[in-house]
This record gives sequence, C-alpha cells and structure tokens, in this order.
Amino acid sequence: MINEENSVSTNSLARVTYILFIFIGAVAILVYTEEYLVPFIVALIIWFIIHELRENFQMIPWVRKNVPVWIQSTAAFIVINIVIAGIVELIYYNLNSMYANFDTYAANFQIVLLQLSDILGYDVASQVNEYFAKYDMGELAASTFDYVSIIFSDGFLILIYVAFLLVEEAVFPYKLKAFYPDDDERDKKEDLFYKMDQNIGRYLRLKSLVSFITGALSYIVLLIFGVEAALFWSFLIFILNFIPTIGSLVATAFPAVFTIFQMAELAPFIYVLLSVGLVQVVVGNIVEPKLMGSSLNMSSLVVILSLTIWGGIWGIMGMILSVPITVMMIIVFEEIPSLRFIAVALSENGKLSAPITRPKPKD
Repeated sequence: MINEENSVSTNSLARVTYILFIFIGAVAILVYTEEYLVPFIVALIIWFIIHELRENFQMIPWVRKNVPVWIQSTAAFIVINIVIAGIVELIYYNLNSMYANFDTYAANFQIVLLQLSDILGYDVASQVNEYFAKYDMGELAASTFDYVSIIFSDGFLILIYVAFLLVEEAVFPYKLKAFYPDDDERDKKEDLFYKMDQNIGRYLRLKSLVSFITGALSYIVLLIFGVEAALFWSFLIFILNFIPTIGSLVATAFPAVFTIFQMAELAPFIYVLLSVGLVQVVVGNIVEPKLMGSSLNMSSLVVILSLTIWGGIWGIMGMILSVPITVMMIIVFEEIPSLRFIAVALSENGKLSAPITRPKPKD
C-alpha cells in the first residue's frame, strides 16, 4: 500500500516537473522568437476576422450559391487591406501633426505647470522640469517613431502570412485527411478546430463591437470638448480596449493628458478624464457583460495573469493577444487528457466548456 502511494506521488511529481521544464522552455522560445511569432499570431487573428467576414458574406443566399469561396476570401482580404491602409494614414497624419506642434504643446505644458504651482503653493514646475531634463525628448520622440515604423514594416510580413494562410486553408482538409486516415479520429480533430474557431471568432466579434461602441462614444465626447485628433484618440481607445483591465485606464488617460498640451488648462483635463472614464465604466460594466457573458469560460484571475505573463513576454502586443491565446490554450488542453487539469484550473468555475456541434457537410 505504501509502495503504491509512493509510486503515485513520484508519478505526480515527475509530471509536474516535466510540465515545469516544458513551460520554461516554451517561454524561452517565445521570448527569442518574438520577432517572427508576433506577426504570425497577428496574421492568424486577421485570418479569423477574414473568416468572420466571409461567413457574413455567406448569409446572403445569392453570394453563398454563386460566389466561390476563394472570391469571398479575396474580397474580405481586400476589405481588411483597405481598413489597414486607412488606419496607417490616420496614424501617420496625426503623428506628423503632433510633431509639427511640438513647441506649442511644450509651451502650453509649462503654462499648466505654473497654474498647478499657484494652486498647490509649491514649485511643481521646477520639479517636473528637473525630472524631464534627464531625458532627451527629441530622442524619445525619435524612438517612438522608430517603434511605429517597425510595426508598419511588420505589417508587410503580416499580410504575406495572411495570404499564405488563405492558400493553406483551401488544402488543409486534404492534409488533415492524410494525417488522420481514421474517420473518427479526424472528426475529433475537426471538432477541436471548429470549437477553437467558434470561440475565438465570437470573442473577436463581440470584443470588436464593444470596443467600437467605446471608441464611438469617446469620439463624440472628444468632439464636444474640442479635443484635436479626436478620431485618432478614439481609434487608440478602440485598440487599447482589447487589453483587459488596464487597457481602459490607459485609453482614458491619453486623450485627457493631451488636452493639457493642447489647451493649456486643467479644467478640460478633468472634464475629458471624467467623461471618457464614464463611457469606459458604463460600457465595460454594463454593455460588455451583457454581450460577452461567460462564453470564454475564463476566471477573472486567469485573465489578469495571462495579461501579466503575455505582457512580460511580448510587451503591448502580448497584452492585446493575451485573451485569444489563452482561450486557444484552454481548448487544446481540454482535449489532452494529461493536460486537462490545466484547462480546469484556468476555467471560470472548474467546469470545461460545453461542446460545440460542428455542422456536417451535406452529401
């Protein structure tokens, strides 16, 4: 009896040790291959979006019956490229405009510091200027532009990945059939991919809708208060809203702080901060729970941990991708008996997600 208990304990310890070593190795690989993996993950997300657009096209009976799938994919790909081109133009125009007004913003900032010093009865301006004197603002601006240019250069690689994913999608069923000649085994794998597709697709669809609502309402608020580059800040709010918890806080702070540089007053900063913050609170605590529900089957603690871990590995992009990646991990772990306990630990209430019925092709 004692030998059996020792054997079970040893096996459990060995399994935990193996998982720990695999985890450490995986993290090391993810860190050192960030330059190549992040564009591919982004391309995969875009492929999911194209897939969703194509499914929307297929809701139109005429399109479903008369337009080949490859034409639908091409049309969706073109739409995505047009949107990306518009976003690039928006970012480029607004960054150039802000850079051109840099001296004006710097002068306005000094005015606000003097106002704050008078209110507090303390020389805030000298302290802040002394702090910023340690940094070369020109170098900081240049590094920001370099970071943005790196993102844009990765954009070309991402589009190539997307194009090849669309090509691979057409032949993937044949490869899957070659990998798994047994029909039952192949059906299980197809069900796994379908479940992953449905969960990630639903998350992207609903989160995009929630982020769009947040960005649109914030745009109206920024227009009311006369904030420059309102569309740019609204788009930034839309993107940052994909980062759980802290994304909404940062998204609220950016346009509010910018009003200080633009208007040289503290009052607009407070108004914008409270108004955009109210939009975030209402949408985040009322609208989003109603739409999203508990469909992701992830505990709140896991959301925060995944945000921290993926943010530590891949930075801001890791934060944005943290939820989709973790959802995929949970679905895969559910299907592997030896790793199912991890899926249970990551789940919302200890229960695995309900199975999703995959529609069978008609004969």
